[in-house]
Amino acid sequence: MREQKKNLTDRFIDLMVFLAYVFLLLPTVIVVLAAFNGGEYLHFPPDGFSLKWFSKLFATEQMMESFFFSIRLALAASVTSTLIGLGAALYVVRYAGRLASVLRPYILSPLMLPSILTGLALMISFYSTGIGGKSFLGLYAGHTLITTPYVFLVVSSVLYNFDYSMEEAARNLGATRLQTFFYVTLPHIKNGIIGSGVFAFITSFDQFPLSLLLTGPGYSTLPVQMFDYLRFEFDPVAAAIATINIVLAYGMMFLMEHSVGLKVLYGGKK
Repeated sequence: MREQKKNLTDRFIDLMVFLAYVFLLLPTVIVVLAAFNGGEYLHFPPDGFSLKWFSKLFATEQMMESFFFSIRLALAASVTSTLIGLGAALYVVRYAGRLASVLRPYILSPLMLPSILTGLALMISFYSTGIGGKSFLGLYAGHTLITTPYVFLVVSSVLYNFDYSMEEAARNLGATRLQTFFYVTLPHIKNGIIGSGVFAFITSFDQFPLSLLLTGPGYSTLPVQMFDYLRFEFDPVAAAIATINIVLAYGMMFLMEHSVGLKVLYGGKK
């Protein structure tokens, strides 16, 4: 009887997990299928199969410019946030001492506020100081601010799981602090750094609320351009854009899983 109840419980849990996955993946599947809709309007189920909306997307100059601009912006922001997040994590984990309890919430504060409020605060600050504004510099600063906490969290978790005895052995053998970092510490935490950088890139590329407030003429990101497009058009081009975003995000996560492993995102080892 107990074994039968256990089997029923296991089946119920499996069913709940399956339904949860369906709930999470169903919107993505619907968007991808809508991108291949043969009809003239964005709806589901699709009216036949067609690639014409992808052709229209690639032929739309503004969309492609926004796509490549988002790529450049995400690369710049992710590289910068990775460097800043790495430095912050090293200091907080190793050298901050009692200040760590104060610095950690401060560094993570952009995660605690909605992106729209962060964007509003940055916009007011830029206009007040005359620095940044609706330009690449403003977007670059905003995206770096948003993505740095993610890098800090991942790298911090990796450092907390790091075996410091290897550093002590290197120092006892005559290595300097700099040599110890580059030849011992960095090789052992590089997977976490790479993983956090990829995560920062995806976060920046898909960032909408902050970009909406900081975007200016000639500096429109793909999510903002997609929003403007949907205000006047309601065809499956929007679904085609979303499909490209989905493929890019899943592709990067797939490459990261097969290179450094997704466990680095929560401090585990590959």
